[in-house]
Amino acid sequence: MKPDKKEFRLGKTKSGISKTLKKFENKDVVKRIWDKDTTIWKKGGNYEELINNRLGWMSLPSDMISNCDEINTFTNELRESGFTHAVVMGMGGSSMCPEVCRDTFGIKEGYLNLQILDTTDPLTILNIEDSIDIEKTIFIVSSKSGTTIEVDSFFRYFFDKVKKLKGEEAGKQFAAVTDPGTHLESVAGEKKFRKIFINPADIGGRYSALSYFGLVPASLIGVDIKLLLNNAEVMMERCMRVNTKMNPGIMLGTIAGELALEGKDKLTFFLPYELSSFGYWAEQLIAESTGKEGKGILPVEGEGLGKRSSYKKDRVFVRFILGKENKDEKKIFEELTGKKINSINIRLKDIYDIGGQFYLWEFATAVMGAVLGINPFDEPNVKESKDNTGKVLEYYEENSKLPVQTPAAEKEGIKIYLDEQLNRDKLPGNDKPSEWNIEKYLSYFFKHIKKGDYAAIMAYIQKDKINEKYLQKIRELIRSRKEIATTVGYGPRFLHSTGQLHKGGANNGVFVQIVAEDTRDIAIPDKPYTFGILKNSQAIGDYESLVKHNRRVIKIDLGKDIERGFKKLFKILKKVI
Repeated sequence: MKPDKKEFRLGKTKSGISKTLKKFENKDVVKRIWDKDTTIWKKGGNYEELINNRLGWMSLPSDMISNCDEINTFTNELRESGFTHAVVMGMGGSSMCPEVCRDTFGIKEGYLNLQILDTTDPLTILNIEDSIDIEKTIFIVSSKSGTTIEVDSFFRYFFDKVKKLKGEEAGKQFAAVTDPGTHLESVAGEKKFRKIFINPADIGGRYSALSYFGLVPASLIGVDIKLLLNNAEVMMERCMRVNTKMNPGIMLGTIAGELALEGKDKLTFFLPYELSSFGYWAEQLIAESTGKEGKGILPVEGEGLGKRSSYKKDRVFVRFILGKENKDEKKIFEELTGKKINSINIRLKDIYDIGGQFYLWEFATAVMGAVLGINPFDEPNVKESKDNTGKVLEYYEENSKLPVQTPAAEKEGIKIYLDEQLNRDKLPGNDKPSEWNIEKYLSYFFKHIKKGDYAAIMAYIQKDKINEKYLQKIRELIRSRKEIATTVGYGPRFLHSTGQLHKGGANNGVFVQIVAEDTRDIAIPDKPYTFGILKNSQAIGDYESLVKHNRRVIKIDLGKDIERGFKKLFKILKKVI
């Protein structure tokens, strides 16, 4: 990214951004960031300790170079031993970067076919199991804390499978990436894992792309991780520049933060096909870092181009240009932005420039936190969702069933759930919510969307082509009819990313939770619940958390036949929105 004014369309906000950049220069902010002066973000309390323990990512491009030979040796040993597949078992920061690398670089010939497991959906787990040769698969157990419930469950399931085939030699098909002194490190030693990678402890999960969490899986698929780090190091050096207008991290973070303070808080990514999955990673980084204290920046990825009328002034476009710019595409975006939409262009020479982008967006997100006046390195509401899930699972263990939720309305197998508060409200006239049908509920819910809102679709279902198609259709319908930003997230993975923004950010989201009945389920070894029960517990806990934070949320159960349920739901939504 060139810190060139021609790459930014800032409109009237330009003067405010210039003032902030000047203030940062006068207050020596760049030097203070590199000196790890935590007062850049927060003062008082125990913030100094909390923030200082999350700044290790800043020097990773140079720090990790010396570890590349160790990582590549591990990869080559696996290849020579006949391994053909790898499964990364992680959540959030430990799974997003590996997915981006796989989708961006592909699998180099002769390297390992990589799968990412970051969902408790039973069908997804079974599909991954069917797609691999278990005896020739290395399982990478990735968890910073070592106690993440999803990762622990994945490990239990596949270790049990391998042990039935290999007995006491099962550990040779497992490797761990974790922090020092964690429960996972102990388990890995006890089970005689093939390899344990100990990550620096002072790195938050979402800032760990250029650490072992991202580099080990990247090496397994044949990525030149030294070149990736070299690109990142070039960006790191540029982010050390004291001249704020020549520092891309300071520039990008200040622009995004200042625009958000003006209500332009929907950072909308347009990515070339080759880099399309980069949006998943950026979404987690920005949403989880900035969404707290009633503030936040909403990253919008995967939305696709819409009509000009679909975009309001609360949007900021971020367009990645890979290689030579397409003139027709340039014209489309110029017409789309017009005078009302602020935009940022980011130019990349080739796909290895993604190493620099990992670093740039980490640095810029830290700067966004400074502009917003929040701590961009914690995630308080993520723990809240974990605790809610734990309570639901406790209920299940005590009662052998999940808490019963009564639908507000039902039609042809689709069920609607809403907070009881709505049932105590009354509209003008004699119309009572207690007498509404499913169309009336949906009409009421979407009718109350207002200017500056966004809609988040949260799908606790399998991510496959059919479900993806219908979710995108619903997303496009909401965007075009209500003219608001939209996001789609799959549960429970989004709980470790945008879930923080949903509860901790501004109350300008409307939330559509989509669930369905599992057609197959699988047991978790040594646990009283299944993967299906765990997933449904996470959905219930998430719903309750949104209600607790007074968020506008509706739950839609599609029933057993998901495609049939989607068809009916889309038909109803077309009628009522």
